[in-house]
Amino acid sequence: MVQLQEISDEVAEKLKLGETSPAAAETKKETTTESQPTPSPSSTDAPAASTSQAAPAAPAAPSEPVVAGPELPPARAFTSGKTADEILAELNKSPLFMTDLEDNDDIAALQALAYEGTPFENAGDFKERGNECFREKGWADAREFYGKGIALLVAEDKRRARGEAPKLESDEDGKVPEDPDTPEQVAQQHALLAQLYGNRAACQLELRNYRSCTLDCGFALRLNLANPKAWFRSAKALLALDKTDEAAEACAGGLAVDPKNASLLRLTKDIEARAEMVAARKRREDERVARETRKKQRLRAVLHHRGVRTRTTAQPPEMEDAAIRLEPEDDGTYDLDVSKSTVSYPTVLLYPLKLQSDFIKAFNETESLGDHLAYILPVPWDTTAKDYATPANVDCYMETISGSLVKVGKKMALGKILAQANVEIVDEVVRVFVVPREQAELWVREFKEKKAAERGELT
Repeated sequence: MVQLQEISDEVAEKLKLGETSPAAAETKKETTTESQPTPSPSSTDAPAASTSQAAPAAPAAPSEPVVAGPELPPARAFTSGKTADEILAELNKSPLFMTDLEDNDDIAALQALAYEGTPFENAGDFKERGNECFREKGWADAREFYGKGIALLVAEDKRRARGEAPKLESDEDGKVPEDPDTPEQVAQQHALLAQLYGNRAACQLELRNYRSCTLDCGFALRLNLANPKAWFRSAKALLALDKTDEAAEACAGGLAVDPKNASLLRLTKDIEARAEMVAARKRREDERVARETRKKQRLRAVLHHRGVRTRTTAQPPEMEDAAIRLEPEDDGTYDLDVSKSTVSYPTVLLYPLKLQSDFIKAFNETESLGDHLAYILPVPWDTTAKDYATPANVDCYMETISGSLVKVGKKMALGKILAQANVEIVDEVVRVFVVPREQAELWVREFKEKKAAERGELT
């Protein structure tokens, strides 16, 4: 149930209950008199732009001060009473929103902060920030901080190499920093630079950038050979790259500095074990290459003995595992008797009048074209049901070395055809044209005319 509570005089005074503002009173007066006719104004009271309606009378000044409303929110207060261009101009003065590089105090302060201190001091700050990220396992961020410190100190070395004097500016107290080119200061900078390189190498190692890790370790060791951590990280990166000999040399360099370094001693054992695995893998690979070499040499010898001609083009087709092979298959052993072996050839049967083909992966030299045509014909795409119905309905041709055609018998063994006919095997594939006997004469004539035209274009 709703309870009503009487409002005290004090609350009512604050809320100004029961009082009507002059504007509200005027509005109420206009509302109550809206139905009454408006008296016609005199000619002296009418505005120049209108003669049909009198100008409203100005409201009387309030007898009491008007109570101010609540303040606007900060965002509204910032934009209140300003045009869009004025708002953009104000925002452009803030470094967060600015689009134009103008002179203002905020940007000057940020630039002064970025370049405050000497390169050595700034490099030390970058090292500390990198160490913080490294402890949190932020390898990439730590690497960036170390890199910034390295860039500062390397720039100093380049400046000295050019013979340029350092820019020494006094601080707010008028104190001038020490000359960074004294031997003591240069030694401190190089010591810090070596640490930065070593720390960045640690980041590269965690990020598995092994090549970059070895480069950073090399820079660190160039500045300080007595750095076992740099030797260790270099050896570990080289081990990850399977460069076991170089990794062993890096471990030896680190142990020469610190003979009792436990990390280097453990890594030495890991390198020895890995070296044995790499050596065994290399032996297996060398044996495989030797077997493949023997197989190719024996196959060339057999083809030469058979009188078979072969040629390889610049862009042979993708054949997957189809290739000229000895049967039984040559395993690359030393005691294979090739005199008892036969040769199988990948063979494609081309149907030029229908733009079709069949592929025979292993066509043995003892087999004939008729042996394979017997199970291939009739072909399903032959709509005539007679052109390619049986082996007797077709003639077979092969292209000669000179570019002409030779008709091959369907009962002759493939090995004899390749040895006796003036043909060659291109890219390890035997190509045979299969044409319907009734259309063979016309196709042969058109083939020869086309070849003659091609030779004429070339000459």
